[in-house]
Formats: sequence, structure tokens, C-alpha cells
Amino acid sequence: MSRPPSPLFPSPGEHLSPTPRTSALVALIGIAGLALALPLVVVLLAVLAGAVIADLLAVREPPAIRRASPRSTSRATPASLSLRQVAPLPGSLRLRQPVPADVELEPSESDVELEAALVAHRRGRHTLGQPAARRTGPLGLGRRDFALLQDEELLVYPDLPAASRIAESVRRGRFRDEGHRLRGRLGLGTEFESVRDYQPDDDIRRVNWAATVRVGRPMSNQYRVEQDRDLVCLLDCGRLMGAPLAGATRLDFAVDAVTAIAAVADELGDRCGLVAFDSEIRRLVRPTRRAARGIVAALFDLEPTPVQSDYTRALREVGSAKRSFVLVLTDLLEPSAARPLVDAIPTVARRHHAVVASATDPELEAMLARDPRTGLDVQRAVAAAEVLESRARAVAALRGVRAAVVEAAPEKLGAACVQAYLRAKARARL
Repeated sequence: MSRPPSPLFPSPGEHLSPTPRTSALVALIGIAGLALALPLVVVLLAVLAGAVIADLLAVREPPAIRRASPRSTSRATPASLSLRQVAPLPGSLRLRQPVPADVELEPSESDVELEAALVAHRRGRHTLGQPAARRTGPLGLGRRDFALLQDEELLVYPDLPAASRIAESVRRGRFRDEGHRLRGRLGLGTEFESVRDYQPDDDIRRVNWAATVRVGRPMSNQYRVEQDRDLVCLLDCGRLMGAPLAGATRLDFAVDAVTAIAAVADELGDRCGLVAFDSEIRRLVRPTRRAARGIVAALFDLEPTPVQSDYTRALREVGSAKRSFVLVLTDLLEPSAARPLVDAIPTVARRHHAVVASATDPELEAMLARDPRTGLDVQRAVAAAEVLESRARAVAALRGVRAAVVEAAPEKLGAACVQAYLRAKARARL
């Protein structure tokens, strides 16, 4: 919105300055002064000063700017931001939108109006600062900078589009992970409901051959997917989850996985809960139906902390009243780091279907796959092999105490966790 015109002298938040054209003219007069009389030089400088003042007076009014920006977006997902001048004013106008370091805006400035793509690379709460407007006078000699509008909060959520795609594929019976496909609407189910016409996506095991022979066309058994099952996602926010991974952190990909599994639980009518923890409980959402929205609101601004995680304290929140799918998202770095989890999880695994999920590091695999050309390459390959071997021992230790383990590339972790959940439902383990 527009404010009253400023005087020649700037108000707080405004800045007056000559343009490069003014500087060039001053230099030109100075050079010409070597050959001109001093009074003429003074007159030329006075005329130039008057022209600069006239230009500054012409741009004393702040431009009326309208900003259209998202209140929220998803991590690494493009969104649109625009700045537009409401009414034209004399002279030229350049607009710029400052953004935090973890937010990318391209382009960040433009003449007259700005149409930009905004991509946030870190979850949480960010601030979009006041847009800056620079008005240059009609003569191109003076300019005035304005800070307009107010700061705006930008909420950056996990990868919601990916979670929605996974949930939609499950709903349509088209979910795939690592080459496996769950056929039929909402998976296979285990409770018989009815006989219906065969659909192209039906699993061959569900064909009712007797009914097919009787009616003369392919028929399939319809199975009801059990609902009202409980899922509890335990999200490790301790020091290991702050490790960088594929352009983000381990916690970022774990948060995306929780978001995906909560969205699928909503589709299947199950109850989903969240325990986010480090040495203490950071966020707690008790299992409930249609919980995805509340879970995303609870975890979107979580950041890793430089403390050792207390798995025993977190697993205590699971309870023992009802058998549940318990998913622990953490980092399986090595046996010693995983030992507290190995010691704590048997009490849960006896009563619930316990799964530990962790993102693998593609860079470690790449180090082993490369042909070493230097001594440094050999050292890196040896170090990568040691890390992977330690991780394998940690996985074996967890499986030894009856916990299932899910390992997947960072971008596939959510789908892998959903696959484990659907398999547990199909095998009536919940």
C-alpha cells in the first residue's frame, strides 16, 4: 500500500543515491573544466545538482506494491512468488525480494514486476523479508530505495507431493517399490467380502475360478482391508540424524518417510501416531485416525540436536495395550551406536511388529564402485567398506532381536517404509 510522499531527505528504511549516469556527468564536467573557465564549470555543476534534486523529488513517492507469495510450501518443491506495481509512476522501477540462505528465488529481482520460482531447501519456519523497490527519476540522475510491506512467515513442510503420490498409488492399487507391486484396490486384504468382475489390475491369486466357470467371465474375490490398526512412528532427532545426506540431512528424509506413511494410514483408515525424540521427547502425537495433518504440523520444524538419543525413553511411549506397527527411523551407523536401540527394542518387539528404518548413503556405494586411480581413492574405498561393514553388523544385531530392518536410498525411504507397513497388514501382523 502507498504512504504519503517522502520529503527530499529519506525516511528510515529509505536511501537516496546518485546514479552511475550522474557520476559519469560529474567526471565529464571535471575533465572539461581543464579547458573551461571556472565560472562555467560551477554553472554546469549547479545545473547538474538541480537536475539530480528534481529527479529525487520526482521519485519521492513510494510505489504501491502487491506481493503474492505462498504462506507454505514443501521442501525442494517449486512455488510461485510475484511482486507487482499497483499503479505506474514516473521514472523506472526495479523490484527485489530478499530471501533467507536456505531459500532460493530465481530471479530475485526484476524491472516493474517480478515473477519468480521459490524453492526452499530446509524445512521449518522462514521469513521472507520486506521487498525492496528502487525508483530512478525520469532523467536517470537520482534514485531512491524503499523497503515496502512487512516481513512474512514462510512455513516449509516435508515433501508433501511425494507423500500424496504414494498414498494415491496405494489407494488405486498401483503402488510399486523395488519392483514389487501390491495389486488391487488398497492392497490385497485378508478378510473376504464379495465376488466381483475381474479387473486388469487384480492379483491372479484372487481369481475365483469356480465363479468364473459358472458365469462364463473372469471373476475375482474382493477382500476387505482391515482398518483401525495402530501405527507409531518413532523419529530420532539426535546427533546422528544431523549428518548431511544427498543434499539434505538424514532427519529430512526420515521426516519425509513419516509424512508418507501417515498419508497412507489415512487412506487405509488406520490410526497413526508420532514420537519425536532425542534425549527427551520432543513431540508426541497419540495414534488417531486422519492423523496425517496433525503429524505434519508437529514435525515440520524439527531440527537435529547434538545429543545422544534415548531409545528406551522413546519406546516407553508405545505402550502395550494393542499390537501396533512400530517404526523407528534412525541412523544405523555402527554396532556401538546402535547398541542402545538393540538393547531397548526387544521389549517392544515381543508385543508389536517392530521395524527399524534407515536411509543408506549412495556416496559410500559409489566410492566402492569407482576404480581407484590414486592412493586417496584407495583410502576412501577402504573407509567406505569399513562403514558399510559396521552398518551390516548393526543391522544383523537388530534382526537378531526380532526387529525387521528397512534400508533404502534416501529418496526411496518413504516408499520402502510404506511397503513394510502394507506387507505387515497383508500378513495380518497388526
